[in-house]
Amino acid sequence: MEAIRTRLINLVALSADYCGTVENCREVELKDLVERLLGLLSRIYYEFHDIDGGDNDSLDDWGIGVSAHLDEEQYENVRIQLAATFGEEDTYLETFEKDMKYSDTPIATTISENLADIYQPLYDFVVEVRESDGENLEEAYRACKDGFREYWSQTLCNVMRALNAIT
Repeated sequence: MEAIRTRLINLVALSADYCGTVENCREVELKDLVERLLGLLSRIYYEFHDIDGGDNDSLDDWGIGVSAHLDEEQYENVRIQLAATFGEEDTYLETFEKDMKYSDTPIATTISENLADIYQPLYDFVVEVRESDGENLEEAYRACKDGFREYWSQTLCNVMRALNAIT
């Protein structure tokens, strides 16, 4: 269990780094931001995909009692900053949208909204761990991982493709 706990602590730091990068997106050149985001997102994907625990380190027994910390105003502020930073590069065609196979017209989405959608669970994860002085590390991870499986892992992959096209 200690090996997983160490990886989770490192994942909190990685998640905090992503949050800080997104929050300060206006302070760096677009090219540098894109390169930084691609590096962070690929590592975040790997860690959330890979950390499951072994036979003796099962995460299945962990409870989930985690609060949402990011409010709508904070989310919208982050999204607006990202949209301004990406400018005309912000919109891209979404090919993995479920409704796309039924649509005659392309479905567009934005890098800013996708990055903000990833920011939200990671922000909640980091704040929950920080506010509990690490006591809720496992619970916060499990809640974030469940969201990763259900929703934001696909968002992460899609936005990486869009970011990669900018470089």
